[in-house]
Amino acid sequence: MLLLVGLGNPGKQYEHNRHNIGFMAVDEIIYRHNFSEAKSKFQGMISEGRLGNEKVLILKPMTFMNLSGKSVSEAARFYKIPSENIFVFYDELDLAEGKIKFKTGGGNAGHNGLRSMDQYIDKNYNRIRIGIGHPGDKARVTGHVLGNFSKTDQSWLEPLIDAIGRSADKLTSGDGVDFLNEIGLILKPNKKD
Repeated sequence: MLLLVGLGNPGKQYEHNRHNIGFMAVDEIIYRHNFSEAKSKFQGMISEGRLGNEKVLILKPMTFMNLSGKSVSEAARFYKIPSENIFVFYDELDLAEGKIKFKTGGGNAGHNGLRSMDQYIDKNYNRIRIGIGHPGDKARVTGHVLGNFSKTDQSWLEPLIDAIGRSADKLTSGDGVDFLNEIGLILKPNKKD
């Protein structure tokens, strides 16, 4: 069983924030792969479904970003899901807008959601870093992260979220390479001469 986690902040006022791109990604997976309607459990909203032959749970912690580790650890403990079967989607300030990277383990790079998770579970979980770009000035970081995506952002945001949803079944291989390759093919399909 896999646990996919989208990081974000609950509430309508945060819905379109850059910090909520993790929620947006898992919402698309829920929609595209016909997961169950979300239920309130483990201090979050949880949906069940399948990706290929793999049973998958999707969790959106409702604890706010800084406390998301509590929700994730409760779900992982209850279902006995090891950290290597946990995939976390979150915003990455130090990646260009629209870029996506996958890695297993590592530090939290100052991300409050990951910092919280690191307090509660083994750090060997999978991280799907979705670039939101840096505003260029450290003093503007908080406003940028907690600000809404602009209309011009939609040109990269919508295709990327769609590609994540369409490629999610590739996560069942566990290493992320198939997942990233599939996203790349969707976003930049080969054109025949």
